[in-house]
Amino acid sequence: MTAEHMTNGTAAGTLSSYQEAVEWITGLIPFGIRPGLDRIEALMERLGNPHRRLKFIHVAGTNGKGSTCAYLTSVLIRGGYDVGTFTSPYITKFTNRFQYNGNDIEEETLLALANELRPHVEALAETELGSPTMFEVSTALAILFYAKVTFPDYVVWETGLGGRLDVTNIVYPVISIITNIGHDHMDRLGDTLVAVAEEKAGIIKPGIPVVCAATQPEVIEVMKRTAAERKSSLYLLGEQFAESAVSEREDDQTFRFDGLFRTIEPLSITLNGAHQRTNAATAVMALEVLRQYNALVIEDEALREGLLKAAWPGRLEMVSRDPRILLDGAHNPEGAEMLAKALRTTYRYEKLHLMMGMLENKNHRETIKHILPIVDTLILTEPDYRMKMEAQGLAGIVQEMRSNMPELPPIEIVIEKDWQQALNKLQQMTGDKDLGVVTGTLYLIADVRSRLLFGSDSEKGW
Repeated sequence: MTAEHMTNGTAAGTLSSYQEAVEWITGLIPFGIRPGLDRIEALMERLGNPHRRLKFIHVAGTNGKGSTCAYLTSVLIRGGYDVGTFTSPYITKFTNRFQYNGNDIEEETLLALANELRPHVEALAETELGSPTMFEVSTALAILFYAKVTFPDYVVWETGLGGRLDVTNIVYPVISIITNIGHDHMDRLGDTLVAVAEEKAGIIKPGIPVVCAATQPEVIEVMKRTAAERKSSLYLLGEQFAESAVSEREDDQTFRFDGLFRTIEPLSITLNGAHQRTNAATAVMALEVLRQYNALVIEDEALREGLLKAAWPGRLEMVSRDPRILLDGAHNPEGAEMLAKALRTTYRYEKLHLMMGMLENKNHRETIKHILPIVDTLILTEPDYRMKMEAQGLAGIVQEMRSNMPELPPIEIVIEKDWQQALNKLQQMTGDKDLGVVTGTLYLIADVRSRLLFGSDSEKGW
């Protein structure tokens, strides 16, 4: 092999390593720049439409998508099914996004599939459609992984952004799930909850049942109208199914599931926060629908064990016990509200020290307002990402909000741009009876998690 080929596999037209394949994919036009399904449809057409041979469980929503996917995957595997799971963003490594029976895609397999895709991507780039984006190529790679390499019984398929124009919406699923609707990505999905709901409801397909955990009346109206138009059976939290808490303590929640077909009690989960009971109940309802209408066979013992064993990194995850450090990717107002509720009800501590880093395009004030009343120390930092919100700017927002909220108890505010130095300060100030929390964008959560658990940097990203 020539020196030119060795330094750049792309020169030879073939990617020569896993790292090179990831760099090629992530170096394509970034996520979300050109919404629409034209390019992914053209790419699938060139590949023989492999997605049509798979059974998808399509999951959309503002928060809770990843956890719901984790519950579904865990239960289905324990029920004896082979399961593909496609999620985003990834926390530790690019391969996290493409899982089969709970294990990441192997690097060599990803490399081989990237090389299979590359000539088609480059051919499309020469047409009027333009180059497929990074997210489109990742989605196509996932479809090839499941349709041509692993052949799962079900693919748990998480949307990237929105629903209607999201690349993942190319599939025709056996069931659709919409976890909830909240104030996130409103710069791209619309400036009202109704507008966001319209986009998320875009995954509802004609005649395909949909399970939804949204609670706002205006959002429910959108879901009911869309389901009726498409003649899809809608199973709505609070109407066709519900959950009620039996007991709740750190790392252990038990609840009762009441569904249209039956009641199941008790069910237990180790993920923390009341919202995780909702996510688990949403997953159970989807499985119940598939059991009734698609001949899915899941023994109750597999259901119980699957829910109990489900894990999802970076969401109310205790990554250190000495000192106690909790990670939670609460990057929007609804996520921050759920975090604050969990910190009030589930965890015990004398002082609460919280480190936060956010992206610049987020709803900072509505997110921070849930955090300010409960913290003793607030450490403001910056994620290692190009769209970061500067710590000084975040501090300005906090100071302005505090001046307008005189009823708040005094808190110490620390500004530390370097997230590693901020983490050191958090560890130092968190005493034996205190709790340290790291929250905000998942780009920060990914780096902190890798540093605390593995002593290394994360790949992190979409």
